[in-house]
Amino acid sequence: MSDAPVAMVTGASRGIGRGIALALAQHGFNVAACATKADPSNTESGLYEVKARVKELGQRCLPLAGDIGNPDDHVRMLDEALEAFGRVDVLVNNAGVAPLERLDILETTTESFDRLMHINLRGPFFLTQLVARQMVKQVEAESGGFAPKIIFITSISSHTASPNRAEYCVSKAGLSMTAQNFAVRLAEHGIGVFDIQPGITATDMTGPVKEKYDKLIADGLLLTQRWGTPEDVGKACAALATGMFDYSTGAVIEVGGGFGVRRL
Repeated sequence: MSDAPVAMVTGASRGIGRGIALALAQHGFNVAACATKADPSNTESGLYEVKARVKELGQRCLPLAGDIGNPDDHVRMLDEALEAFGRVDVLVNNAGVAPLERLDILETTTESFDRLMHINLRGPFFLTQLVARQMVKQVEAESGGFAPKIIFITSISSHTASPNRAEYCVSKAGLSMTAQNFAVRLAEHGIGVFDIQPGITATDMTGPVKEKYDKLIADGLLLTQRWGTPEDVGKACAALATGMFDYSTGAVIEVGGGFGVRRL
């Protein structure tokens, strides 16, 4: 069994999650890569494409299929990761969804609201609870070694209102507060917890609104006038996971091209 630290990354089959998984592999992590589907016959995209890329980087990757909203799947995925690697040193809560349809807040449906809370908030909350218990056991069993980390991928929407997708903003705001609560609770065990807030990032999720954001960026919305990339978020995760910010538990880090800077 490898001595490399192990990162569990949810939503790792594409987009930001894929960028995170590859960045962590570049920095010496084995990866338990989670997504809703894992098709061994598909090596062009999805978890098995990620597995091949991780292998090229000299690390091991375990594809794990499961529903982030299902606590039974949480248990199974963690059990499989522990069977394969013996430990989980970093959890990256990245999996999330956008509304199926952007609707004015006066038209938002209970179905859409419940779907986003289930996947974006409830799922990561209880997966973190489960993995945190495992991390506490690891800390208690060892006098030294790797200090575990938990990273939540939230969004600038945690604090920026978009009333045409209000349920998304509410779910991300709740996830940011979840990160704060786990940071407080786990500090006594030396487990760092962080909140990374991506901004306008080029993924499948933002594809349908590309023209809108192209114009906003061109008009000066961001200090760094370009779209963010999954690689940008991956670099931030790698810095946190490798211990570069071990004195900063609870930190909120925007990866958004300066979006959050207040200007006159």
